[in-house]
Amino acid sequence: MIKNISNLGDAALYCDFGKEVNKETNSKVIKYFKTLKEKKVKGIINLTPSYNKLIISFDLKKVNYREVKKIVENLDVKEIQSEFSKKIEIPVCCIESFSLDIERLEKKLSLSRDNIYENFFNKEYFCYMTGFIAGMPFLGDLDKNMRTNRLETPRVKVPKGSVGLTEQFTNIYTFESPGGWNIIGNTPLEIFDSLKIDSPNLISPGDTVIFKQISLKDYKNYNE
Repeated sequence: MIKNISNLGDAALYCDFGKEVNKETNSKVIKYFKTLKEKKVKGIINLTPSYNKLIISFDLKKVNYREVKKIVENLDVKEIQSEFSKKIEIPVCCIESFSLDIERLEKKLSLSRDNIYENFFNKEYFCYMTGFIAGMPFLGDLDKNMRTNRLETPRVKVPKGSVGLTEQFTNIYTFESPGGWNIIGNTPLEIFDSLKIDSPNLISPGDTVIFKQISLKDYKNYNE
């Protein structure tokens, strides 16, 4: 399943699964990621999955490149079971003050906001990876008629909890951050909680996400 394994600096492996960015390729990445995570291999200190790559960092005092490469090459990833992945419902409020780019999307996509929201909320999304800011999930795949580019001028501050669209993906801003995604709503859920040391991410690679539209009243009352 891995196309190529190479060095990444002195203490990391770069596992390349191919150029394609799709669920099939990413599922292979996640199988290796979750298998290695569950096995808790001695010397491996960090695993970083992306759309089609996996970076494996290791402690040179405990293991070397050849040993880790051999472990990866001989890894049995067929045992991954469905219970490792979760289906998560994310509430989203789409009032005007939260849906910062809905008018832009109407023009770019040539769709009404009702059609945009109907399409968005009637799909299930697959988590390819988390990153950019801590715990931010990259979720695919948007229908082709829902895909557009980032903002020409990124915002200096995107509010925490913002739900955005760009190209084939949707994401959720886990912290206030600069960003250029097209914002269509906001969730009251805590997507990343640093106090949960063992599992700070609500959404992990391989999980399935469904979004549910809620009112402002429900949004305000959600965490009470």
